[in-house]
Amino acid sequence: MKTIETKSAPAAIGPYSQGILANGFLYTSGQIPLNPESGAIEGSGIEAQAEQAIKNLGEILKAAGSDFSKVVKTTCFLAHISDFAAFNAVYEKYFVSKPARSCFEVAALPKGALVEIEAVALVE
Repeated sequence: MKTIETKSAPAAIGPYSQGILANGFLYTSGQIPLNPESGAIEGSGIEAQAEQAIKNLGEILKAAGSDFSKVVKTTCFLAHISDFAAFNAVYEKYFVSKPARSCFEVAALPKGALVEIEAVALVE
């Protein structure tokens, strides 16, 4: 097992890792739209926040030696399910391989974010 950490993505805001590499798979912690330099939420709408959360996820994938094409499963949390279509429009630009996915509305996300995304990816 190996802990994955990169300064190109936001540091964990609790007692967890950005990602764990185990048995050829990367398990990422949920990524919210934090700017890794300022620590502030990036963007006020779902599109901008989805872009930043996915960018953060991409940096963790890269740090582990993986990429979006190797993602096998994502779990997506939305503050408002009414943002589903707008979120999908951003998501599909990055996840062209169409990994398995769960996506649902939650009561609240850390720091008032509108979206959080976690992933499982192959690392070869």
